[in-house]
Amino acid sequence: MKSILHIDCSPRAESHSRQLSAAIVEKLLEVAPGASICRRDFGPAPLPHAAPDYATTLSSAATLAAPLKGSLDLSEMLIQEIEAADAIVIGTPMHNLTVPSVLKAWIDQILRAGRTFKSTPAGKVGKLHDRPVFIAIASGGVFAGDRANQPDFLTPYLATVLGSIGLKTLQFFSVQATAFLEGDSATSARAKALAAIDLTVMRNVACPATVEGER
Repeated sequence: MKSILHIDCSPRAESHSRQLSAAIVEKLLEVAPGASICRRDFGPAPLPHAAPDYATTLSSAATLAAPLKGSLDLSEMLIQEIEAADAIVIGTPMHNLTVPSVLKAWIDQILRAGRTFKSTPAGKVGKLHDRPVFIAIASGGVFAGDRANQPDFLTPYLATVLGSIGLKTLQFFSVQATAFLEGDSATSARAKALAAIDLTVMRNVACPATVEGER
């Protein structure tokens, strides 16, 4: 492994999702100490939402053949960051049951017909090579397990959209009920998530996936 794409989405400088994503990157560097880090922090530096020229360029096959000047530059840069990475780490809070808008803005730039996926009668087929994606989630409520008291639209959404471009080897880690965690309970919740990270990082990076997205 030579390169890691590390993305954070929390608006808070000190957050559970940031601590989890940093821990995952640390574990990856233990496996591959020479790996470089490509950093995207959408908290202090959010991406712009889709601009008119970008939307116009994607609106038809004709404009895709001759895109408006500069309209795809940001999208292309973000896609190339994914292509260059051997592993991707995403730290994100759950906002109102799903992904925060800053992560959605990134998704809207990397899902591009003809570039990262092709449309077929059966649906989208990814064109990117698969690689491990580690997703660290922090949620104020409980969305998984026996104590779940709210829906989860985040994990199935990310699995679907990332899978549609070819990224299918996803591992989710979470610290839940952060609105009620303090002191030792917060430390215990993070430790539980980190214990799972040790196992999955070794399985997915030491023995990387061999499945490739279609080209």
